[in-house]
Amino acid sequence: MSEYSGRERVLADAQRRGVRVDFADRGPATSLEEAAANLGIAPSEIVKTLIAKVRLTQTAASHSYLMVLIRGDQQVDWAKLRRSAGVKKAAMAAPEEGFEVTGYRPGTITPFGAGTVEGHALPIFADESIAGQICMGAGEPGLNLFVEAAELFRSFDVTCADIAK
Repeated sequence: MSEYSGRERVLADAQRRGVRVDFADRGPATSLEEAAANLGIAPSEIVKTLIAKVRLTQTAASHSYLMVLIRGDQQVDWAKLRRSAGVKKAAMAAPEEGFEVTGYRPGTITPFGAGTVEGHALPIFADESIAGQICMGAGEPGLNLFVEAAELFRSFDVTCADIAK
C-alpha cells in the first residue's frame, strides 16, 4: 500500500480532506476496554472500524467489502447492515482480508489513508448513534486518533443507519 507509517498515511489523508485529527499514544492494550482505560475515556467513545465482506446476492460468485463504524460498547447487527447496504450476505472479513483491503492490521484500521479496492474507496456505514468527538484506530499499534464524527462522516460520505445490536 505505502512505504509511509500509519500515522503519516492518516495525517496526509486527513489534511487532504481538511479534517482535523489529534493523535494519542495510548500504549499497548489487549482489549478495547484496556485501550479506553489507557486513554481515560469510556469504551463507548472508541469507534471500532471493521471490514465486512459482502455479496449482492445469495449465489453471487464475487464479493466486495464495506467499512463499518460501530461504537466500542456495541456489536454489529448483521441483518440491519445487510438491509442498510442493500446486500444479501454480510460477515466480518478475515484479518488478512482486512489488511489486504486497507493496508492496516485489526485494531489499527481507520478510514484515513486506507487502501482502496480496484481503485475505488470502500463504502462506509456507521451506526447512527455515533456523534461528537470520537476515538478510533490511527494506522499503528498503540496509537489512536480523535476526530469530530460529523467531519469524518462528511469527508467520507458515510452512510449513517441503525446497524447496532
